[in-house]
Amino acid sequence: MAEIWDEEQLIADGFERVYTELEWYDGPRVGLADVNGKPHYFQNHDYDHAGEDDEYQVWPAGEAVVELEREQWAIFARWNERREAGEVGQESHPDHGGIDARYDELELLLATHRQAPDGARRLVGELRFGAGARYRGEGLDYWFRWRPSR
Repeated sequence: MAEIWDEEQLIADGFERVYTELEWYDGPRVGLADVNGKPHYFQNHDYDHAGEDDEYQVWPAGEAVVELEREQWAIFARWNERREAGEVGQESHPDHGGIDARYDELELLLATHRQAPDGARRLVGELRFGAGARYRGEGLDYWFRWRPSR
């Protein structure tokens, strides 16, 4: 089990919040997190080398896009609460399409923003876990500290 860190300590150590997770495979692969205090998409598709210090492509996310991402994340987080309570099953996951019209609409609106642009920066993301539920409306239980890639 990963060590759990206090939010104050995470901030003091230079870790930044993760707001959404779009893909997880042996670690966070795609999502939205602060980089130097500003929301950025992060993306890593190196599935053969998953670890605590992975290299990511990162690029800024505009304020309006961040609001849409967080709206879609909130839909997922509410669904996940119901799933964990045993009220719904995996088949009702909003990402399956045709289940939540607003989620589907947001998926279309956000698709182009989620593609790494030419010139996206490469940073190494060090991962730490905070306390609390894994998936929350305001974000996730893990944080990143970023440093330049070698």
